[in-house]
Amino acid sequence: MRFSRRDFIKMSALSFCSLVVSTGISGCGNDSNPTKIEFLHGVASGDPTQNSVIIWTRLTPDSQLNSLNFSYEVSKYKDFSTLVHSGDAKTKKEQDYTVKIDLQNLEAGTVYYYRFKANGKISVVGRTKTISSNPNSVKIAVFSCSNYPNGYFNSYMEASKIEDLDIAVHLGDYIYEYGMYESDGITPAYATKNAIAIGRALPSDNNTELLTLDDYRKRYALYRTDEGLFALHKNVPFITIWDDHEIANDTYKDGAENHDSLTEGDFNTRKLAALQAYFEWLPIRPYAEGNNEVIYRSFEFGDLLTLHMLDTRVIGRDKQLSYSDYFDSYGNFDSATFSADLTNTSRTMMGAEQLSWLQGKLASSTSNWQVLGQQVLMGKMFLPAELLTSISQLEGELTTEQKNSLLIQLNQQVTELVTIKTRILSGDTTLTNEEKARVNTTLPYNLDAWDGYFYEREVLFGTVLSLNKNLVVLAGDTHNSWANELKDSNGNAVGVEFAVTSVTSPGMEDYAGLSTLETAVAFENAITLLIDDLKYTNLNQRGFMTLTFTSSEVNTTWYYIDNYDSTTYSLDTTRQKELKNILGNKTLEIL
Repeated sequence: MRFSRRDFIKMSALSFCSLVVSTGISGCGNDSNPTKIEFLHGVASGDPTQNSVIIWTRLTPDSQLNSLNFSYEVSKYKDFSTLVHSGDAKTKKEQDYTVKIDLQNLEAGTVYYYRFKANGKISVVGRTKTISSNPNSVKIAVFSCSNYPNGYFNSYMEASKIEDLDIAVHLGDYIYEYGMYESDGITPAYATKNAIAIGRALPSDNNTELLTLDDYRKRYALYRTDEGLFALHKNVPFITIWDDHEIANDTYKDGAENHDSLTEGDFNTRKLAALQAYFEWLPIRPYAEGNNEVIYRSFEFGDLLTLHMLDTRVIGRDKQLSYSDYFDSYGNFDSATFSADLTNTSRTMMGAEQLSWLQGKLASSTSNWQVLGQQVLMGKMFLPAELLTSISQLEGELTTEQKNSLLIQLNQQVTELVTIKTRILSGDTTLTNEEKARVNTTLPYNLDAWDGYFYEREVLFGTVLSLNKNLVVLAGDTHNSWANELKDSNGNAVGVEFAVTSVTSPGMEDYAGLSTLETAVAFENAITLLIDDLKYTNLNQRGFMTLTFTSSEVNTTWYYIDNYDSTTYSLDTTRQKELKNILGNKTLEIL
């Protein structure tokens, strides 16, 4: 059953019940309830505009009532000596007692403080900020892929200390749907093998795979108790988009890799439950202006930049291709059929409606920078086929002996391929055709990324080129850091891409033997040489990145956290990296 517009409207309308539009002072005082109430999950704000912003909290009662009263206050001053907004409202059990207030009639580029009250309890004070109408600069912190059992969210905590942040952008995998164990009840599930030892085990009432609305709600509630996420939400407004794990691994419009309809029921039912919980627990408007049925939307930062947040998962994505489908019973790969399917003009990631919307937004925007906030890598990540095969083997279930043998083989391949590529770049005429083929026979590293949706990417690149826009693409998903120069199939420079590593989810170091700095750097250097448009990568660390836009350039800095097994950590400044892109120039400069 397809995810229809009617379904989305129905789901959004449920969230809309908890959204209160506030235009100013309306009095306070009706916040009493016949039960004890706590604000256990802090406060949050999001989707800022020049004159509005969403503020959020959740009331936790000690008994289940159909509705709860609360009040809210907003001020330009930390002591709330003068209020610009106040009011009374209700939240409902049907909305998991979450609260959203859409503050209107605010001043552009202004910091506001807010808090909630109920039954004599006062929430922590939140800080938020509207978008400036004419900013000289905009600073964005970018995050992706926070896995609770795999570690503490120290990246969020570190970012919460940056005083000049304008917004935090989250590119998805805000939560993960996995349980603590595989179906046998013994084998640790994805990224849970250290959870008990570090104190991050999933609680007994939420330690299985998420399927129901109650499951997803409880997982959000757990994540929002993390000190780092609590702090960042309190200090900075968020702009968010979902990826696959808010629903299930490798989601597409009709299903997901991690969903079995025979044992887990109807996928559409699961999806709607997951998206409802998302709208309840994130400070996001349930309706996008001009198109009330989808999550993709744009934010205007004066004439400096326009941020377009895209949905590359739910609304229009066709099922991912899989290499395993193109091998015959003799182990031969059908490259002709694979190439035909890969370049099929009907394959879509965004869908025709969203693509048309984005093309219209790009055409009408007069901002210096056009920024795409989306989930997966857009740059061409083509690796030598033999190397891709070795990496894919390492991702399987292996004994220690098998893994060590494959790592030796991988390292030998990397050394040989780098040598050949270096000889090609130096113009060595003694290279054999067989040697050249080892480097030039390439395949996409990740078919779940834009490399698996070739035609639609070309259409998007063609639009950007024809409009002569300065394009910056943000990406997450891979759990590693990347910087790409974006080029179309004809080699025309289109823009640049900055991809953020994960908050805690394990990256390539988890299976590719990159446990030491020496091996990681060597492999990173090799990958950067073998992939033509790749200019930077970090394959073994967790963290976040910031981007600072001015009228002439964007500076991107990757920050890496040295520990996430506890809340004691520091920044690894030896691996911190900064890259720059000049306005009107589609190349990257490493600083």
